[in-house]
Amino acid sequence: MPEQREIVLIPVPFTNLETTKKRPVVVLSNTGHNNKSEDVIVAAITSNIDSKGDGICIGSDDLDWGSLPVKSFIRADKIYTLSKDIIIRKYGCLNLISFKSIIEKLNHILSVD
Repeated sequence: MPEQREIVLIPVPFTNLETTKKRPVVVLSNTGHNNKSEDVIVAAITSNIDSKGDGICIGSDDLDWGSLPVKSFIRADKIYTLSKDIIIRKYGCLNLISFKSIIEKLNHILSVD
């Protein structure tokens, strides 16, 4: 069962929904939701740390456990709802400080102008 803040590998669909690519994502939805739903809400993670989207840079020192192969960028502007059944593996768990930073970015994107 995926838990909030976990970084997992999942086949993420391209915007055309015709193809997928295995990518790491961070689980945003809380554990209560994840326990009762067949889906999880996630944010994309990219190794392109020069990404122009809203987000935060992370490395292995930003994890409570596990590791990342390279410095990465969590994209608060790339959110997906995906089936828990397609999770391939777990990389680790984002620490609370970094998770709160990504939630702040998401709140900023969703705020009413």
